[in-house]
Amino acid sequence: MTKPAQFNLCNKWHLLATGFGSGLAPFAPGTFGTIAAIPFYLMFVYSPSIWFFIFTALVCLVGPKICGQAAEDIGVHDHKAIVWDEFAGFFITMCFVPFSFVNVLAGFVLFRFFDIVKPWPISYLDKYVHGGLGIMIDDVVAGLFAGLCLYLLLPTLATLPL
Repeated sequence: MTKPAQFNLCNKWHLLATGFGSGLAPFAPGTFGTIAAIPFYLMFVYSPSIWFFIFTALVCLVGPKICGQAAEDIGVHDHKAIVWDEFAGFFITMCFVPFSFVNVLAGFVLFRFFDIVKPWPISYLDKYVHGGLGIMIDDVVAGLFAGLCLYLLLPTLATLPL
């Protein structure tokens, strides 16, 4: 019996797919991956929005290759340590709203909710789309759902005394 492959952070695909190692957390790797995405989002908060939109689009476009290659190397489709899709989903969530720490926290909670609960059509996509695109697509849609909810909550969030 051969030992299954392990993630190698010296491999660029593995490093990116695991969210720079954040997905290797011993529990809740998706949550840790989303937390690790926050500093990357914060790098863009004082830049023109177009730069964050371009960055988010690039993360989504290269995601299927990154996730698919890592999954192929490790021999497990959508291994829990692959969290590049969480990065993409969180970035999509935050495209809908202006920066504030309240929005970041609410975006984080909403994205994790939709990623974990997987209401339809997220659950359908998660089950029936395979490969690198399959790893990415459910989180992209979860990010869209979370972003829409966050946008609709903006008037309420703005009244919080934080």
